[in-house]
Amino acid sequence: MITFSVPGWGDFHIANIVLDYNGTIAANGLILEEIKPLLSTLAKQANLFVITADTYGTASRECRALGLTVKTFPQADIAACKKQLVEELGPKATAAFGNGCNDVLMLQAAALSIAVLEQEGMYAPLLAHADIFVRSIEEGLSLLLYPNRIAADLRT
Repeated sequence: MITFSVPGWGDFHIANIVLDYNGTIAANGLILEEIKPLLSTLAKQANLFVITADTYGTASRECRALGLTVKTFPQADIAACKKQLVEELGPKATAAFGNGCNDVLMLQAAALSIAVLEQEGMYAPLLAHADIFVRSIEEGLSLLLYPNRIAADLRT
């Protein structure tokens, strides 16, 4: 579990991290090499879930060696499925990362929501539903390893 406090927000106890796949942790169906060590480290501190429509059919293979749990859902219902997963895990104990239109509901539901701009771009209105915006998934995952950065971003 990742525990930290943010003045004006309170205490966070993050037991689950939900990650969108394509565009967030992967490009063209492949996990970005530079974040694999970060994912492995975070997997020792929290439960990591990758939620995807698996456009490229590569998510299970890519995530297996990193200790990530993959949840695949049909493209038509993916936004509702992402939100439902956060609700089932417990929103107050969940951080969510995403970049697309179908990530809005998931980010709204999570205790900590991070919008990610990576190689495949980002749905601009997602910013209105995120607590933090990062320029890369590497920066976003690093926030959880160094939570004082989160406190610096969010404190009131």
